Amino acid sequence: MKLNDNIQYLKGIGEKRAGLFHKLGIFTVGDLLYHLPRGFEDRTSTRDICDLVDGETVCVRGVLASGVRKFRARRGGWVVQTTLSDGTGVMRLTWFNASYIDKSLSDPEAEYMFYGKVIHRTMAAEMVNPVIEKLESEESKKMGVILPIYPATAGLNQRGIRDAVGRALEGLSEKIPEILPESVRARNDLMGIDEAIRLVHAPEDYDRFYEARRRLVFEEFLKLQLGVSTVKSIKKSRKAVVISDVKCIAEFARGLSFDLTNAQKKVINEIAADLKSGVPMNRLVQGDVGSGKTVVAAAAMFAVARSGCQSVMMAPTEILAEQHYNSLKGFFEPWGIKVAYLIGGQSAKERAENTELIESGEAAVVVGTHAVITDKVNFSNLALSITDEQHRFGVSQRSKLSAKGLNVHTLVMTATPIPRTLSLVIYGDLDISIIDELPPGRKPVKTLALTEAQRPRLYDFVLRELNRGRQAYFVCALVDESDAVEAKAAAEYVKKLSQGVLFGRSVGLLHGRMRTFEKDDVMRRFAAGEIEALVATTVVEVGVDVPNATIMVIENAERFGLSQLHQLRGRVGRGADQAYCVMFGNQKSGVAKERMQVMCETNDGFKISEKDLEIRGPGEFFGTRQHGLPEMKIGNFFTDMDILKQTQTEAEIILKSDPFLKAPEHRLLSKSITDTFAKAGDILN
Repeated sequence: MKLNDNIQYLKGIGEKRAGLFHKLGIFTVGDLLYHLPRGFEDRTSTRDICDLVDGETVCVRGVLASGVRKFRARRGGWVVQTTLSDGTGVMRLTWFNASYIDKSLSDPEAEYMFYGKVIHRTMAAEMVNPVIEKLESEESKKMGVILPIYPATAGLNQRGIRDAVGRALEGLSEKIPEILPESVRARNDLMGIDEAIRLVHAPEDYDRFYEARRRLVFEEFLKLQLGVSTVKSIKKSRKAVVISDVKCIAEFARGLSFDLTNAQKKVINEIAADLKSGVPMNRLVQGDVGSGKTVVAAAAMFAVARSGCQSVMMAPTEILAEQHYNSLKGFFEPWGIKVAYLIGGQSAKERAENTELIESGEAAVVVGTHAVITDKVNFSNLALSITDEQHRFGVSQRSKLSAKGLNVHTLVMTATPIPRTLSLVIYGDLDISIIDELPPGRKPVKTLALTEAQRPRLYDFVLRELNRGRQAYFVCALVDESDAVEAKAAAEYVKKLSQGVLFGRSVGLLHGRMRTFEKDDVMRRFAAGEIEALVATTVVEVGVDVPNATIMVIENAERFGLSQLHQLRGRVGRGADQAYCVMFGNQKSGVAKERMQVMCETNDGFKISEKDLEIRGPGEFFGTRQHGLPEMKIGNFFTDMDILKQTQTEAEIILKSDPFLKAPEHRLLSKSITDTFAKAGDILN
């Protein structure tokens, strides 16, 4: 077979089964071979029962120490149990809903090997649903091997993928083409790609496996580094409108009713330098919740307006867009700068009036939602585009906003900090500014993890705060009751609070299934103080600023990631009063307990993001599709940091001699980068 052959012609696949592979993005034999394992099962490690450690996954070898017991559980499913002895100890083996297992254990004289996770429910070790192999010969088929674990889909299990990969490797009649120049491989001591692909799918031993994996991770990271660096070079080669009068920003700052922090001043200076450079600004501003990113953006918009050009700010929700509109209107109206407002929920008349203000150039500042990127909206002289909470938008949406003008300056803002060590990779095509200081007078939110026994005391405290005229959030993980996940439903929770501890109080409900105008109405009433307690799902993660809200209660905190918990906490503590974040959750889970402990120890979003990455791994942490970057198939930004640093050095060497990868030895590498990024978004257009 050849790499470009259709996957359906691989032995054992066929047209129907090929459809399952298509769901994984596999259409050719080459796609299959580049469907890299996301992990491995190490079935080479055999341990004595006396040495087993709780939580480890190992192989255990021995003979059955008791008969096989088969019975029905209370809920009707079959349970099979037996015990194993290896001469050093005895362990229990249990299978649930696998009534056929007893047939595999029918020979009391045979020696068996079991692979599974060790748990210690009592003093004795136990494995639940372990893999079984009867050792009838010296040659083991299931044990003593390193088994790759692949991303799978419904109807296509690990065995099906492994078998297909094995047949593809066996029947391949050509070598996998090499895209890394010999000089790069030599400098970094890398094996060839054909050998690496074969070894990573069918490892001979761990040394060779790690060597093969290192080669593949290196290539993946190098393409990422070169791709974002090339984009940055292309952007820097363009010309943009020069905003020459940036000194007027000092005048704007003096007119504010508060003093800017040193961090805000530093970031404003960086933005000002970009605006007057004549090169399109492409800058990311990272700042924790409440750090004052909006006024930084306003300072840039002020300079642009003074130069006779327009700025636009796009927010992900109408609630947030309205908040920005009111803030910017307050900043700019004293200076005679007109602000237009454009959202989907406006009447036709309002929309037409605002569209006219934008098109005529009368409005120097525009604020809105996705409505600002529709075809009917035309700008007179757009020079600056700003995206707030940029991770909530796709690449194409941000591109459409920038395309409303010619080589406009671009500013993207986020309150979701990315670990400093990784920002240059994830946002490699952007310059990065960090606001790492909160405005004076803001008190750190006090964070507590409570048990159910402490709930009555919390409710007493909430009532005292409400009696003082303060407000509270109660956040639930789900909207509906679910048997599978023990999470309190928001709707039921409202009823419970309203009929119980908050009887006679105004309690609101907010969740993602409500219509936009309903959500907006609830948030406006909460912001106005008409609602004292708001029960919500994570729709409030990015929401309106309510300085009067001092309590955030998070139910089922184990259901949330660290960064999400931090975002929720950021909804309170927006005013001068002391604010509190209280978490209830299953602290028996090691990961959940660790997350809650981190939340109680620090309010620093960057420290939290570092820990979140460490706990969760890179999986969904970055949401790379939102950045227009390719997903990492095998590389791990956290555990492969040493390889990441190597590729940063290598990328600098390559780009120093060949900035746009035009040299013959970089031809295949350049094409592979373009193809890889094209699948993720339009970043290399």
